[in-house]
Amino acid sequence: MTTPDPAHFEHHAALYDDARPPYPEELWQRLRDLSLLIPGGHALDLGAGSGQATGRLLAEGMHGTAVEPGVELGRHLHERFPQVSLLAATAEQVAIPDATFDIAVAATSIHWMDLSIVLPKISRALRPGGHLLVWRHIFGDPLSEATPFRQHIADIVSQRHAPPRPGPADVDTTGWATALVSGNFFTETHREEFRWAIRLDPAAVTKLFTTFSDWSADEVRQAAQAVKDEGGSVVEHYLTALIVLERL
Repeated sequence: MTTPDPAHFEHHAALYDDARPPYPEELWQRLRDLSLLIPGGHALDLGAGSGQATGRLLAEGMHGTAVEPGVELGRHLHERFPQVSLLAATAEQVAIPDATFDIAVAATSIHWMDLSIVLPKISRALRPGGHLLVWRHIFGDPLSEATPFRQHIADIVSQRHAPPRPGPADVDTTGWATALVSGNFFTETHREEFRWAIRLDPAAVTKLFTTFSDWSADEVRQAAQAVKDEGGSVVEHYLTALIVLERL
């Protein structure tokens, strides 16, 4: 195994929408409760991929600008949502105007970004009182009851020798919150974790795990076989961690 490669997603652009489960409805309701989804407002979606978050922002009546460096992912996004302004660049490289957006969103993408570059850039791009919304899927809720399938996954991962990804661990929501307020560009206003579950068969596991940037094809086959060994379907317990930050 090698260090995870962001270009991995580009190779599986056509698979991404079908494979990745949507963000939980409780997340979107919380954003409504916090008055962050502003009809007629302007949203900046960073690392937008094929538009999983972008589409929901549009459905809430917001105008969308999507930042996505992947050509194929951007093409899928633009085909689905032609009204979105698409910027083909990384969050570090993109040129965005100052004081333009009401919210900026990093949905399961913040771990790819250099915060020393991105945080001040987002702060400038937001209007006064604007918010940065960061959330992440954590595949395998550490607080849920251990299952034989999860043990299979842990055994597969334990065989790796790749260096860990820089930054806080996936499950370290506190660590991410601390990193996001570094530099004094933002203050944290809300933090919450949403727990949910989904049933997966071998085909669904194959598609989903193929989209994971740190999983090899052989590891994906092992994960699918583990589902077969458990009777043909498994219930996976997941967690989505939300951090809301206001521009200082």
